[in-house]
Amino acid sequence: MYQYFIQQIINKYNKSVVGYELLLRKQVGSNWGPVTNFTSLPPEIVADEIIKIAEQLYSKVPFLSVNLNRTQLMNQKIVDALIGIQKLLRPVQIQIELTEDETKNHFKECDIINQLKQFIEEGMTISIDDVDCGVNTEDQVRALIPYTNEIKFALQNFGQSVYFPEIQQRIIYWRDFAKKHKVRFILEGIENEKIDAFIDLFGIDIRQGYFYEKPHPIQENQL
Repeated sequence: MYQYFIQQIINKYNKSVVGYELLLRKQVGSNWGPVTNFTSLPPEIVADEIIKIAEQLYSKVPFLSVNLNRTQLMNQKIVDALIGIQKLLRPVQIQIELTEDETKNHFKECDIINQLKQFIEEGMTISIDDVDCGVNTEDQVRALIPYTNEIKFALQNFGQSVYFPEIQQRIIYWRDFAKKHKVRFILEGIENEKIDAFIDLFGIDIRQGYFYEKPHPIQENQL
């Protein structure tokens, strides 16, 4: 059994929910865990689960963010399913969150860009997840930024080293990079009150993390 869990993306300063990230989970016994082989799933299952979530969040947020790695991005059946969902959900936007995951397949940069353009032509938006990690290197972000409306920096990839000067410099770098390119910047991995208060020093408004909300089935959410 598969189900999307949700996690809020919030504006810290005006205390509003700006969107939700959808995280696909698979039930094994009584536990739910991440899906490790997304591409083996029939696209209609993915589509049905997104629609279930969207029906309950409809009109409450401007966008729903769905994770895809590069292999999934280049799977036309998955692409067609997501485009079909977008047509059903307007004016709510589906946002494609391009993950940092390494994949077995190597794709040309021009082919990735063409796929992103296909989503954009359908009124969807693009986010680059976990910049500075995995395949979402600085060079890759620079190549894709003209087709992007958001980048995300994940503190959880660096543990408690958020307090190290070199990590703070990377946060500032990507915050300013986003501002320069006029895209939204989201800081992920806010795990506790101490980190939340520390991040206030950087003037970053859009945030995500366990401190605000753990991923959970929508039935548990008080909308």
